[in-house]
Amino acid sequence: MATSFTSSISMQPRFSQATTTRFSLQKPVPVFKTNLSFTLRPRSMPARLAISCAAKQETVEKVSEIVKKQLSLSQDQKVTAGTKFTDLGADSLDTVEIVMGLEEEFGITMAEERAKEIATVQQAAELIEELVLEKTA
Repeated sequence: MATSFTSSISMQPRFSQATTTRFSLQKPVPVFKTNLSFTLRPRSMPARLAISCAAKQETVEKVSEIVKKQLSLSQDQKVTAGTKFTDLGADSLDTVEIVMGLEEEFGITMAEERAKEIATVQQAAELIEELVLEKTA
């Protein structure tokens, strides 16, 4: 006589955009024997979308307003955390002007290398909060 146990393991990387992988384990356990066997069976799971917003909403809103001002956008133009500057028609010169406006508004200085990495409102807001923390520390 054998007894079968089943368990499930879920693995998901903490900082990756990869989908969750789940494995189902079946372990037949003979009642009178000591050997164990394991079977791994991968099951496909639907991908889940997760959006993380590390910057404060207040900072994102300020950045959005500065972007609208620098690009001469109307106040009813929707600019969200995920909005890319290029989607708003900004070129590299516009991005430099946006960075200058952000530096002036928040009283910070961005290194050129870090400023070049900014492509969205969210990225700008996160960098600003990081620089403000460094400045006050």
